[in-house]
Amino acid sequence: MPSVTASPSRRVQELLALCFSVSFSISSPSFVLCALFLGNFPKYFESVEVEGSQDLQSLATELAICLDSFSDKVASKATDDELENDEVENHELENDVIQVLAEISKLLSSPETDQAVIDALSFVLPQVISKFTILSSRCLELVEEIVDRFVEACSPRDMLPVLCEALHDARCSPSPSICCTPLLHGLSKVFNLVQRRHYEHLKVAVPIVLKALKDISLETDVQVEDVFDKALGIAVSIRDVSSKLRNEEDTKVRCLLGLYVIQMTAILSVSIRDKVASCVPLVMQFEPFLIYCGLTYLGLITGNDTEKLTSMVAGGDDDDDDDDDFISYFPDIKLGASLLFIWAKISPNDAEDASAALRKDVDELQSNPVKRWEAYGMLKYILSSGVLLWEFKRHAIEFLLDLTKGLAHNILLIDLYTVQVYQHSKCLISIFQAVTVAIMYAPDAGVRTKTFEALKRILSDIPTPERFDILRALVTNSQSSSMRAILLGLVKDNMRKISVQATDCATVDTHVMELVELVLRPPQGGPPLLPDQSDAVLAALNLYRFALLFESRDKTIEGEAAEEKSRGGSEVLSKKNLETALKEWLLPLRLVVSCIIAENLKEDDSHESELGDVSLLNTIEYVLYLCIELVEGRLKRH
Repeated sequence: MPSVTASPSRRVQELLALCFSVSFSISSPSFVLCALFLGNFPKYFESVEVEGSQDLQSLATELAICLDSFSDKVASKATDDELENDEVENHELENDVIQVLAEISKLLSSPETDQAVIDALSFVLPQVISKFTILSSRCLELVEEIVDRFVEACSPRDMLPVLCEALHDARCSPSPSICCTPLLHGLSKVFNLVQRRHYEHLKVAVPIVLKALKDISLETDVQVEDVFDKALGIAVSIRDVSSKLRNEEDTKVRCLLGLYVIQMTAILSVSIRDKVASCVPLVMQFEPFLIYCGLTYLGLITGNDTEKLTSMVAGGDDDDDDDDDFISYFPDIKLGASLLFIWAKISPNDAEDASAALRKDVDELQSNPVKRWEAYGMLKYILSSGVLLWEFKRHAIEFLLDLTKGLAHNILLIDLYTVQVYQHSKCLISIFQAVTVAIMYAPDAGVRTKTFEALKRILSDIPTPERFDILRALVTNSQSSSMRAILLGLVKDNMRKISVQATDCATVDTHVMELVELVLRPPQGGPPLLPDQSDAVLAALNLYRFALLFESRDKTIEGEAAEEKSRGGSEVLSKKNLETALKEWLLPLRLVVSCIIAENLKEDDSHESELGDVSLLNTIEYVLYLCIELVEGRLKRH
């Protein structure tokens, strides 16, 4: 007689027989039903020595180990290139798996199967059988049947952690989109079956669901519609749970649903690999959930709704000390909230009410500087993302242009909100940093031009002193010579455009001196590195020359009395700073530039790029000499 353990599938069938019979005596009439149930494999059952006292849990564990070994064989064949084309062997393997899964389904569906058997198997099988789903659609169907049977027959409070653990393991499989499907479906059913402490159970399960869906979205060949269907099913289940609750627990579950929808929007938006417009109908199906949770597009784009949701979840009772840590499972809610607004903005709204509501939101942002600055801070998450399609960033930039249209003349109104500017200073600096990154990495000149225009408009939306603080921070933190040159050019343009009070003039002068010194005498010491820093050096020299001419012009217009007054308050034209600029910035730089130009001209085999460097250095040398002449002239007047 052949061994009953000749193959994993044979051993699985043997263990199933043992599990079924462990609750019965062989002499019991129920034994006949068992034999009929396993009618396809009577010879296996005859060879099994059944002991009624055998531990059911150990049988279930051994069955799981055997199935796991079987699944490893399936996985190795699925990834083995040499066996991939062996249709006969693959077909036999698929038949074995289908046979095993069918027997498990029969066992669980039989009215003669003891509940203790189902409970024991429910703790070990979901985690193992999900691995068989990658083999064929029929295997996927059978696994779904088995998971559904466990959900129907077992305690939902027991099944919730079991399915969560299985889902955690399945998301690390080679094909999480397939392996996670039956488990996600089972979880959506379990959510509705839990009778008490709904929020606590959801708080454990939802982060695991989000991690699984994120892993699914990162698959190269997965369809975004598949991810969306799974995400939508979970959202529907959470909403159904909320509808049965009252008071504080209902409020918390709604907040959790809102966080889930926002996080899922970020996940789905990142997973899109085609044009954005084709996925608008999918994402807009989340809109009813936003309404159900009391969220608005205005609240999303300003960040107020995300703060409301997180504060509600983190503001639990004393026994909910881990709520703050729970928020960390939603790392992309600010990105998702800003994306939801962009999705709604680009959606071809058929309803006039929806379009009018969005237009009203834009009008509100345009009329309220604080809310507008909050919107800037939310849009930075789109512009600074390294994983989103550029189409999202293009829409965000166009929205910024729309938002800042006609705001340049509102300086007096903005000055009333100086206190709020200080409160939002870090946020404002971060949005400018995101915009500068977008300028540097934009895919084409048209997008770069629009982004630069958006940068200038946002700058004009900030009161003067804070505007120069922001520009100083941007120049200081930028590592790109070209971007530093652009920012220094903006400093010069802002000096030209504004008319400020004496105190503001002193502040601007201080910034100019700091920025010029930062480039011409870097903090690490020595002169600037040329020709690598040529763009920034030329911009710094132009800014310094402009500041010298700007101050000199004011003195010429105001006369000698004004000159004497200004001489004491002007940072740029003070004797000390002029001497410092000449000795520590300009003269050392002149020596370096002259040496580099002379050295490059001696080279007979200069490349075109090197000749370009020489041309730029010649321009630097020219502006440098103009600055030296201006400084020496001002020093003679002192």
